[in-house]
Amino acid sequence: MDYNQRPPHTNSKYIMKQQDCLRRFLFEEHGVRGEWVRLEDSWLQARQHQRLVNPAVASQLGQALAAAVLLSATIKFKGSMIMQIQGGGDLKLLVAQSSNARKIRGLVRSAATVNGDTLKQMLGADSRLVLTVESEDAEPYQGIVGVTDDTLSGVLTTYFNQSEQLDTRLWLFADQTRAAGLFIQELPGETRDKADWRRIEMLADTVTAEELLSLDCEVLLHRLFNQEKVRVYEPEDVEFKCSCSRQKIGGTLLALGRTELEAILQEREEIEVDCQFCCARYIFDRIDVEALLSNPASADNNNPQTRH
Repeated sequence: MDYNQRPPHTNSKYIMKQQDCLRRFLFEEHGVRGEWVRLEDSWLQARQHQRLVNPAVASQLGQALAAAVLLSATIKFKGSMIMQIQGGGDLKLLVAQSSNARKIRGLVRSAATVNGDTLKQMLGADSRLVLTVESEDAEPYQGIVGVTDDTLSGVLTTYFNQSEQLDTRLWLFADQTRAAGLFIQELPGETRDKADWRRIEMLADTVTAEELLSLDCEVLLHRLFNQEKVRVYEPEDVEFKCSCSRQKIGGTLLALGRTELEAILQEREEIEVDCQFCCARYIFDRIDVEALLSNPASADNNNPQTRH
């Protein structure tokens, strides 16, 4: 769809129509690609499993989930993009994951009180961001960058400019009910006029939190780039879905070995494992553990006790 062939409506009737979806777009004449994402139900489902008393911390998780969706769409793979941010400050850990099918989940670990207004301040010194691509068809790929910027969008922009050496910008916002992101990047192998990139970047940089959180993709792009020819592609659905399973938990337990598992069962009748992403609880009694040790493949089928 080329929205300049049919200008989008801009009255309130059309606002908040698109949610939980990713839209790709292309500046056909300038060798620049882009993505837009807005999360609502998926964001609310992801955050309900986390203890997010601090609105600023909640915002960071929402931004990270939006970013994970955007980044997962920049590569062709079958697997998951995992963003992990660690620090020594009040915010200890922030994880956001998106699969190639746009299934998302995330978690936060922080002190009861989190001081600081920016991501960098919350994380404290020696903080870092780790991006991992787990693909079913290739070895995992990992990239690491220090958190030297105040915002997640700034940290990721630095990462892309250093690792891929492509002009890249992101804008990320999240509130209590919505999370959204905008991404633009020059296409690899293109030898375009840098003035075109700078103009598009300057126009995108005028976007506000309210616009990105409330306007549909076509409306927003028309507002930002009404003089440009932009092709917008069909939406891709995004949903919250945890990838945990009894089989995966069984594999984790199996790695502990018989001695450790038997020691745990001497202290308690069952082994309970909680998923940190979705709060599902997996229970293994003595019979389950013995079956797991004797035949690991049986873990997913033997007495499947799972509680939410």
